[in-house]
Amino acid sequence: MNSIDKAFETQVLNIQKKTGKSLEEIFSVIEKSDLEKHADIRDFLKTVFGLGFGDANTLVHVYKKSLEKPLSPQETIENSVKQIYSGSREMLRSLHDAVMESIHGLGEFEIAPKKTYLSLRRKKQFAMVGPGTKGRIEVGLNMKAVSATDRLQEMPAGGMCQYKVWLQNENEIDDELLSWIRTAYAEAG
Repeated sequence: MNSIDKAFETQVLNIQKKTGKSLEEIFSVIEKSDLEKHADIRDFLKTVFGLGFGDANTLVHVYKKSLEKPLSPQETIENSVKQIYSGSREMLRSLHDAVMESIHGLGEFEIAPKKTYLSLRRKKQFAMVGPGTKGRIEVGLNMKAVSATDRLQEMPAGGMCQYKVWLQNENEIDDELLSWIRTAYAEAG
């Protein structure tokens, strides 16, 4: 936990001590007030519990956050993919979807969204898919004892993946690529 998270957690605990109420009890008081606007709730908390501006403001943020519906894993992945393929990379989204559809046919695996790509894992990462440079998608693969080709580029040791394949269109999602992906998938687990 970083120092900001720790400070926030300490502030929330101190607010509960000051008020003698748990967060659930404070949230119940807020709900009964029928107030909706941030400033109105903050001023209400200052009055009811004698809190300062900062503590009341923090409570409103925590309360509003508690009302948000948590995203499902699929919604989290979809939001990440939208962000990854935004702006100038938006044109690559259909190619990304086609690659992922072909990989889903292999069986069960976990998708771990990262800032600029998706990590595909079984017991360990077997592939990564994300936008590359020059209007291409990069498919990184982890597998052993496979000979590099002009298309299947071997990467330096210590990197995220052992091999990389660049894709510019759906025609390149062919038997050769799928064979490499199947090999990486099988080796992961």
